[in-house]
Amino acid sequence: MVSTHTTFNSKVTIYVVSCWIFAAFGGLMFGYDIGVSGGVTSMDDFLIKFFPRVHERKLHAKEDNYCKYDDQLLQLFTSSLYLAALVASFGASKACSALGRKPTILIASTFFLAGAALSAAAEHHWILIIGRILFGIGVGFGNEAVPLFLTEVAPVQHRGAVNILFQLFVTMGILFANLVNYGVSTLHPNGWRVALGVAGTPALVLFIGSLVITETPASLVERGKETQGKEALKKIRGLDDVDAEYEQIKEACERAKLVKDPFKKLTKLSSMPPLIIGISMQVFQQFTGINAIMFYAPVLFQTLGFKNDASLLSAVITGSVNVLATFVSIYAVDKVGRRKLLIQACAQMLISQVAIAGILLVHLKTTGTLTRGLAAVVVLLVCLFVMSFAWSWGPLGWLIPSETFPLETRTAGFAFAVSANMLFTFIIAQAFLSMLCHMKAAIFLFFSAWIVLMGLFVVFLLPETKGVPIDSITETVWKKHPVWKKFMNEKKGHQALDQWPKLIL
Repeated sequence: MVSTHTTFNSKVTIYVVSCWIFAAFGGLMFGYDIGVSGGVTSMDDFLIKFFPRVHERKLHAKEDNYCKYDDQLLQLFTSSLYLAALVASFGASKACSALGRKPTILIASTFFLAGAALSAAAEHHWILIIGRILFGIGVGFGNEAVPLFLTEVAPVQHRGAVNILFQLFVTMGILFANLVNYGVSTLHPNGWRVALGVAGTPALVLFIGSLVITETPASLVERGKETQGKEALKKIRGLDDVDAEYEQIKEACERAKLVKDPFKKLTKLSSMPPLIIGISMQVFQQFTGINAIMFYAPVLFQTLGFKNDASLLSAVITGSVNVLATFVSIYAVDKVGRRKLLIQACAQMLISQVAIAGILLVHLKTTGTLTRGLAAVVVLLVCLFVMSFAWSWGPLGWLIPSETFPLETRTAGFAFAVSANMLFTFIIAQAFLSMLCHMKAAIFLFFSAWIVLMGLFVVFLLPETKGVPIDSITETVWKKHPVWKKFMNEKKGHQALDQWPKLIL
């Protein structure tokens, strides 16, 4: 039996760094779509062609600052992608297990390329929505395969930083989209087509990268390709002496072979700890309110009284903060740990959201605008919020679920995490503009309440996984946690479930 506390030797080679970067373009692909939607939906040419009623309402914006973009079909343009991604994530789980991580990434890029082409050429609502659905399938496959790939090829001492490359590229994609939106906003009447079509660029890089990267050793061994798995491990570690790590992977694969139906295995009490953690991280990530801000940053800043160009520029500023702050997480996650980053961020996000709510409740009525000084303060508070999210719940929302499932339920469990992310992203994307209309500034207090809840979740239920080899998480983490260890024994697990409130308190 290989020690669960072993840190295996490895070298960081040009090839393995190339694999990390190529795969991380899946994050750039996802981030570009998050960022492009809000900019496109604020462009007059796009609204005139597809949503003339919204454009008419926008022309009379003084009637109600908070409701000028409240349109279910307009919100469906953004949110349909995430509904498609939710469904696709389960197919992606099957593809990851049966075909491997590498082919699944190839499939993701292909769907995204098709979505970009169709969206840019759209002449009717239904073509636009089909394009979004193709984007969604690409996102579902990419968000399933890429974090798993990065986690499985990363050496344990750098696993957090390597996995966070996915979120770093998400933030870069958002910034890239904001820059494109800003650049094409005066390109009439087809600026929106350019913005949607450029989505094909990161997808093309990911397509090429999927032909270059190696398959993960765990995936190869799991599918019976042991010799190829060992060679792949040597290649990504830059060493010939990989016997100890290879034996640990083989042990994990032997356990995985005993599980014929990983989705059924997830219903067992012993599988509840990583499943609850994985899904909760995704739900909480969305209910920070980050995607509400990122999707609709240009729209939000217009609501606050910025003119169109200024609102797009403000979105570029927040996007830049998002990228830079993610580097903090890359540096700190394997030194400081996951829990401390999450708890600190909850405090910073809470202060930012409550302050934004206070300013808007007092100073922004249904008509009129903020003064220039107050508007600048709101942008600063939004940046502080985005900053704290970028080094915590953003990257760790993907990292923690990818490293906490044992191999036998890893792809199935992560599919539930991805689908939860897509479901609640869909809910927020579909509901945000209506919530903004009806709740007005109180929407920021709504998200603040969730931030308090997620802080308590981290304190009482989230274990620290820093420096723990991925294939020894069960022994090292779950069986030693004061709450979750009771679930690892079926008999004690049923008792634990009955006494759930007492366990947390």
